[in-house]
Amino acid sequence: MLHIDLQKGLVIQGEGEMAVEHDIGTPEAFELLSEAWLRSGWDTKYVYSFTWLGRPIIQLPEDMLRLQEVIFELHPDVIVETGVAHGGSLVFYASLCKAMGMGRVIGVDVQIRPQNREAIERHFLSSLITLVEGDSVAPATVKTVKGMILPSETVLVLLDSCHTKAHVLAELEAYAPLVSPKSYAVAMDGIMGQLVGAPRTRSDWSWNNPRVAAEEFVRMHPAFSLVEPKFVFNEGSITKRVTYWPGAFVQRR
Repeated sequence: MLHIDLQKGLVIQGEGEMAVEHDIGTPEAFELLSEAWLRSGWDTKYVYSFTWLGRPIIQLPEDMLRLQEVIFELHPDVIVETGVAHGGSLVFYASLCKAMGMGRVIGVDVQIRPQNREAIERHFLSSLITLVEGDSVAPATVKTVKGMILPSETVLVLLDSCHTKAHVLAELEAYAPLVSPKSYAVAMDGIMGQLVGAPRTRSDWSWNNPRVAAEEFVRMHPAFSLVEPKFVFNEGSITKRVTYWPGAFVQRR
């Protein structure tokens, strides 16, 4: 139970003798309100309402802004993303590459819808985007992607296709070897584990999700660890991301 009293500036967690009051201006209150906001946003399909330079981008804006900080710090030569959808994320990364004056994007999807392919290929940033159609974990697909990357290049990998634990683990096994030291493979949408019982969810999401896959991967691979990127700029009291991607950043040591 969560009660919000704006007049008193309180967020009250629990009921009766178990109730805990938090001043609305504290990190604890912000975290509770953020959890409620994320759940409400999931139920209302809030993330299905944005575009980037003309293409739908089905992501939480804060996640993309935080990822931009990581990309600018790394200055990767190549950004590999599994999961293309409408192409908005690919265009977002390509726009960052354009602004930085370096880098290119490879998008992988088992099926790229013709209308989406056409829109991406005629976008003014298309010269920075290469599309690869195929199962992201199929040996032929992985071989194709690896063949596009030079050994000396800095690589960032973003995993946003099928979000089952098994598939994300398979993607990590396939693409983590491409990740450069201090760069990341990002297992997106681990919020699934917090949403069981919400609309459009399944009961097995409590364990069958990207966050669990990332945790298992780093246990099996000592060369990688889960690292939460630090805020580049912060004059406030909040130090945790409001995110659909908890526990997502698998960094190569």
